[in-house]
Amino acid sequence: MSSSTSLPLSEHAMQVAERRFPELAAKSGHAAYKATLQRTGAVVVKTSLGQMVERRADGTSTVIKSLPMGKRVKSGVVLKRVK
Repeated sequence: MSSSTSLPLSEHAMQVAERRFPELAAKSGHAAYKATLQRTGAVVVKTSLGQMVERRADGTSTVIKSLPMGKRVKSGVVLKRVK
């Protein structure tokens, strides 16, 4: 067994890696959606219209409920819990 040491990333290398996060997250989410649909035959998702929908492998969909509109948050805003 060989021991290897990893060198710290430069700031530029870290920024390049961080730019890929949205792409990797989207691919992972899509893969999870497809795997769950194949394994269980149905997936529950939130649509862009604010509805919770069950989508089945046969292509049919059923609206489970309408959800309240969410609040838009600007990038970089720090949210704090209210006690």
